[in-house]
Amino acid sequence: MAQFSYTARKSSGELATGVLEAADASSVAQILAGRSFTPIEITENTQKQTAELTQISFFTPNITLDDLVIFSRQMYSLAKSGIPILRAVKGLADTTSSKRMAIALDDVAEQLERGRTLSSALHKHERIFGRLFVSIVHVGENTGKLDEAFLQLSFYLEREQETRKQIKAATRYPMFVLIAIVIAMVIMNIVVIPIFAEMFLSFGAELPLMTRILLATSNFFITKWPYLLVGITLAIFLLIRYLRTENGRYKWDRTKLKLPIVGSLFERTLLGRFARSFSMMLISGVPLTSALNLVAEAVSNAFMAERILGMRKNIEKGESLSRVASNSKLFTPLVLQMISVGEETGRVDELLAEVAEFYEREVDYDLKSLTSKIEPILITVVAGMVLVLALGIFTPMWDMMGAIKG
Repeated sequence: MAQFSYTARKSSGELATGVLEAADASSVAQILAGRSFTPIEITENTQKQTAELTQISFFTPNITLDDLVIFSRQMYSLAKSGIPILRAVKGLADTTSSKRMAIALDDVAEQLERGRTLSSALHKHERIFGRLFVSIVHVGENTGKLDEAFLQLSFYLEREQETRKQIKAATRYPMFVLIAIVIAMVIMNIVVIPIFAEMFLSFGAELPLMTRILLATSNFFITKWPYLLVGITLAIFLLIRYLRTENGRYKWDRTKLKLPIVGSLFERTLLGRFARSFSMMLISGVPLTSALNLVAEAVSNAFMAERILGMRKNIEKGESLSRVASNSKLFTPLVLQMISVGEETGRVDELLAEVAEFYEREVDYDLKSLTSKIEPILITVVAGMVLVLALGIFTPMWDMMGAIKG
């Protein structure tokens, strides 16, 4: 039973406040009506939740994909073994290493004790579990296959986890090189170039254009660094703020798919995620249009989500899945053919899973070769820096040596 604070008006018109224990807010309203009170406001007391939230600080680690994978795997094992859901959730809340997950599962257990379903309890923590996660659990509850629902979720999350790890591994080397280049540029402009600047100025000779550009850049770094720092910080802040807007996110998500080298990688990753999640929803028994709504959120790309929602609207108008998929301009001819065959044979879910595997294999191959594709660009950047320094520093030195010999 939960505690509810209420504000009500008596039959005489006076205000009354108090606390009642009941299963839910509607039960409190019925109790008050029996007392001839007219409810004005009923709020659930969350003292325990507030006390738990005070245990969380800024430095408390967030819930990761690893935590969700482990939770899904453990719930699958416990549900398959026939252990009651309430007991399973309480046990996982006590054994999890994530404080945020433990607090969320404690609250889920409380909701289950009040008679709510697992999906509705998880829905209260949608920022942790997500709508797709909750929907699959809801379907599993209604079909009596909750263990299979968690098994599907674990497979989906593990694949997502593997893709993220591969992307991090593929971009680690290029990021390290870019950071090293930025640090080298700062050191050159602040330490190295000023030494040569003093030497060049002592000769009083006319300096080449490239040398004057290097000296001006170095002087700007040294004398205007506070303005440069403020400018960079402000630019980053404004960029992040713009990308958080609906229009900014949409444009950036669309631009990502057109970037050289990595654009096609982003696109295939998203299409693989679309096919995998869509297949999982259909296998679970989610209606086609509802599944497309959830998948649009799962792809985490505003531009592609718009196309997917467009597919849903056209399906609601009576068009076939293969036709709307073709009109979306998202898929390759091979994938469109597989969707068409799946629609004719009634095996769309199975063929979508094959589509997901097709894209995932391509992404795996591209990620393994990504570093080799980026390396020539990095080498060109480093070579350009060396060329600029050589022209800017060594050319006037050679001119001076020639003048001294002459």
